[in-house]
Amino acid sequence: MTVSGQGLQWVEPDWPVPPTVRAVSTLRSGGVSQPPFESLNLARHVGDDPRSVSENRRRLSQALQLPDEPFWLQQVHGKQVARLVAGQVTPTADASFTHEVGKICVVMTADCLPVLFCTRNGDRVAAAHAGWRGLVGGVLEATIKSLDCPPSRLLAWLGPAISSKSFEVGDEVYDAFATRNASNASCFVRNDNQRWQADLQGLARNELQRLGVLNIFNEAACTVNDVSRFFSYRRDGQTGRMASMIWLQAQ
Repeated sequence: MTVSGQGLQWVEPDWPVPPTVRAVSTLRSGGVSQPPFESLNLARHVGDDPRSVSENRRRLSQALQLPDEPFWLQQVHGKQVARLVAGQVTPTADASFTHEVGKICVVMTADCLPVLFCTRNGDRVAAAHAGWRGLVGGVLEATIKSLDCPPSRLLAWLGPAISSKSFEVGDEVYDAFATRNASNASCFVRNDNQRWQADLQGLARNELQRLGVLNIFNEAACTVNDVSRFFSYRRDGQTGRMASMIWLQAQ
């Protein structure tokens, strides 16, 4: 569901979470960044003016009434998971989790898949950055283990990402996923170039189901095809980043 506020727009997951859980995934409009980062770029590492990024983050915080500064990660397409605690420096990780009210887990994407997690009773949350390297490397498994609860108690939301029609990959990617889980083969279709169209959300769903997560929800949107709403690295090369975030709020 798309929500607007103070000139910004964001997606709120459609999933049955308790009132203690808040989650959003930002869209690209409403900020101050100039091309090719127009306009709500939230990443400092892509070449944008740092002053513009700071203003974009301020606007986001104000529009969402965030309880704290999000824990922006140094993402490296790995499987490291950071636990968010007060006073922590910016961690190098591709996922984070917390049990604390007001600590905001966030991942940035521009085609890769953001995956948000929470428990049924709303006592812990997590966010994971799941590009194909992270997926096949086990970032979702590591994130689930960090939450330290039965996977059947978790809800997972798959955010906006590149769709299978836009995601062409080679045999090495197909082989890596098929080796990890034989059912992953169904998420690949041969194209006329004798390469593969890969379904990133489908691959994530297979991984979550393999790990015992039963309650999986998703946003059916392609970051490549929807130019007005999403940044896309594959489409544009140099571009901005959206943020998908989740946190626990006081009742």
